[in-house]
Amino acid sequence: MHFMEKLLDGVEVEWKALWQVTTWDKRFNAVDNYKQPKVINYPYLLAADLFKLEADKGDVFLLSTGERTGWTTEELAGTYLLTGEVVTIPWGKSRPVKDVLKYYKGRFVTADNRIATSSDTDKLLNKFLFYWLMSQSIVIDGFYRGSGIQHPSMAAVLDMQMPIPTLDIQAKIVRILDAFTELTAELTAELTARKKQYNYYRDQLLSFEGGEVEWKTLGEVTLPTSNIRWRDTDRSYRYIDLTSVSRENNTIIETSEITAKNAPSRAQKLVEKDDIIFATTRPTQLRLSLINEEYSGEVASTGYCVLRAKSDVILPKWIYYHLLSSKFGNYVEENQIGAAYPAISDTKVKEFKMPIPYPNDPEKSLAEQASIVTILDKFDALTNSISEGLPREIELRQKQYEHYRDLLLSFSKPEEVGA
Repeated sequence: MHFMEKLLDGVEVEWKALWQVTTWDKRFNAVDNYKQPKVINYPYLLAADLFKLEADKGDVFLLSTGERTGWTTEELAGTYLLTGEVVTIPWGKSRPVKDVLKYYKGRFVTADNRIATSSDTDKLLNKFLFYWLMSQSIVIDGFYRGSGIQHPSMAAVLDMQMPIPTLDIQAKIVRILDAFTELTAELTAELTARKKQYNYYRDQLLSFEGGEVEWKTLGEVTLPTSNIRWRDTDRSYRYIDLTSVSRENNTIIETSEITAKNAPSRAQKLVEKDDIIFATTRPTQLRLSLINEEYSGEVASTGYCVLRAKSDVILPKWIYYHLLSSKFGNYVEENQIGAAYPAISDTKVKEFKMPIPYPNDPEKSLAEQASIVTILDKFDALTNSISEGLPREIELRQKQYEHYRDLLLSFSKPEEVGA
């Protein structure tokens, strides 16, 4: 018998509705009062204000509603300083629950989360509650409604049926799953360190302090691009919206199919293979991608600046890597306008200057660019590719963790227990 099967073999499990074993941060609409005999109020900050408290060397956790986290100090936290062991789901979300569901024990400041804690830790461990909710994240996703920012039906969440094994079994399951998550965390920390190292070397390789080099604007080394004429076409296109590009690895992760009949007004820019698209809305996020063969001839949002390299002067990837550099990041930050919805114009993007080595010898210039690009490609693969390096290892460990988590939290439910 497998170790996991031995652990769960013959285990007594009691099934309870979530409201029977947890205490939440507020009374919810459409939830009977008897299901919430007690609440624990937590003062919270809006997401926009939470990270204004961020401080180096802080020891108070910033419990956000999204993926970003951070730390602050007791002094900055002020009256918002809280202490406890909590499990949170965001009140408003735009990401899957599995990406934003959190557990924390210690001192913290919270954004507008729905916060749960075990009503009796002699019967239910908070960490076990967290792992079980994580295993049910797809179900919880279904309780969120609305377009854009979605909000959950807390009545549905509180009525979920949860298995409650004995406390020692809960503790054993938590220890096993903690071991998996700690390994993933270690690998992620190593990947973060390597990315910082890679970013440093990339900036060094792209810096030309001396030597035979000419600085040219993006406008000087790129070609004009064109917009689609919807009235002249009846074919369907894949639409690259602002959310289509992953900020993690700069690839296009999802598109929608559009025609002249249903195309959004922003679906205008035709893209070709080796074009670089850069999102000019919230530009400091550096959302960009190099168009590959798969998306050549498709349509991008007017929220992108499309850069098409003059192939006799500059390599597309020379542009791409310069847009990832800290120098370009600083340029964008200095030249964006607007507070609520910061943006930078295509014209301003094209005023950014980058070095062209050996400008009087195009063949030698392109060869030098290619040599540096080859080195940067190797760094990029090690830090971003899910088919090799640390990202692949993290992906495999995450799948392994999810497999064992689901196995460990799969308890047979008696017929009489309602869903």
